[in-house]
Amino acid sequence: MNRRKILTSVVLCAGLLGCTQAPILKVYSLDVPEVQKVNNSAYKQKVIKVSFPQSLREQMSQKMNFSYSHNDYGTYMNSEWSNHMSKLLQGTVIDVLDSSKLFKAVLPDTTTLKVNYRLESNIFAFEHQVRGKASHSIISIQFTLIDTNTGKLVKSKRFTYKESTQSIDAEGYASATNTAIESLSKDLVGWLR
Repeated sequence: MNRRKILTSVVLCAGLLGCTQAPILKVYSLDVPEVQKVNNSAYKQKVIKVSFPQSLREQMSQKMNFSYSHNDYGTYMNSEWSNHMSKLLQGTVIDVLDSSKLFKAVLPDTTTLKVNYRLESNIFAFEHQVRGKASHSIISIQFTLIDTNTGKLVKSKRFTYKESTQSIDAEGYASATNTAIESLSKDLVGWLR
């Protein structure tokens, strides 16, 4: 093949590739909900560390998970969370607890400071669940409060939410997830109080 034909082929291929458009990647995040400030807290002079959330069953990543049954699940191809879901959850919990003024200070698990309490969390479910025409954002997280001075369990509770979506897509899922996170945040502050 001579040089002119090769060049024409390359220009033609490049032109065709330039005309096709890849689907746009949509990125979603968690909104930090407003919570009521706590005036009289037993933890007012205490410092808490919020550990990085762990998951035993869910695969946590930046991908948005969905399922059509217990055996039929996947991730959205053109939509994702703005960060690793565990990081988004940890950051949201830190922001919520900080704005609630329950504690003197709320720190991430990377801190080297001595703290009075550690809040651990285990994620059991975090997905878009579609069953027939029913579509829900499902969140199930267990929180455990530990006294770091004694290493003893103070208390533990599992929070579960099933929020209906307005549409059966990633956008509907993200919106319903933010509604569920708002409920979780208020319940978490009330429980720690």
